[in-house]
Amino acid sequence: MSGSIRFIAIAVFCTLTFAGFAAAAADAPQSPLKPTAQATSYPKIVLYSTSWCPHCKQAKEYFTKNNIPFINRDVELDDAAMEDLTKKYRSQGVPVLVIGNDEKILKGFNQGTFEKAVKEVQQKK
Repeated sequence: MSGSIRFIAIAVFCTLTFAGFAAAAADAPQSPLKPTAQATSYPKIVLYSTSWCPHCKQAKEYFTKNNIPFINRDVELDDAAMEDLTKKYRSQGVPVLVIGNDEKILKGFNQGTFEKAVKEVQQKK
C-alpha cells in the first residue's frame, strides 16, 4: 500500500470512528448531577507583582486555579503601578494585594490570610 493510500485509509477510519463516538455520546443519558452552586462573588482584587517573584507567581496560580478574578499590575512594566505601590501602599516589595476599594491591603501572599480578608470584605457589604 503506498503512503498516500495508507494516509487516506487512516483518515477515513478516524473520521468514521469519531462519527460513531459522537453519535453514541449524543444518545447517552445526561448526568443526574445538578450544576454546582452559584460561584462565589469576589470583591475587586488587584495584585501588584513582578514576573520573577515566586510569591507573586504563587498568588497568580492560586487565583487562576480557583477561578478568582483579579487584576495583575506588573510594577516593572507599569510606572503608575509602581507609583501606587510605593506611595499609596507604602511598599517596596511585592506581592501586594488590594481587596475591595482599598478595604484590605495584604503585603505578601498567604492563602489563609487572603481568604480571611476576602470574607471580611464580603461581610461588610
